[in-house]
Amino acid sequence: MRDERPFGFAGLWERWEGEGGEVINSGAILTTEANEALRPVHDRMPVILHPDDYELWLGGSARELDLVKEVLRPYPAVEMVGYPVGSGVNSPRNQGAGLLERATVNSA
Repeated sequence: MRDERPFGFAGLWERWEGEGGEVINSGAILTTEANEALRPVHDRMPVILHPDDYELWLGGSARELDLVKEVLRPYPAVEMVGYPVGSGVNSPRNQGAGLLERATVNSA
């Protein structure tokens, strides 16, 4: 976020019983079409919830489809800032704060 505040994604989770009776916790982050800031990188982006929508998403009203549809939109690009990072972000095996460091870009 441009103002460096934390943010939340719209996600779904479920606990269910798998084969053999094992309990499985599963989750997914919802996506939407990319905003102007992300479009050069990918055509989809996670649904980033506006802080005003946290209560709606986390509360009982999230079961009302018409209300939920309103928050499943691209986050305003003007409230975001982007910068290049290294290719280490391309693998979930790579971990650590170093993945967030700004990469130098050669414009030769």
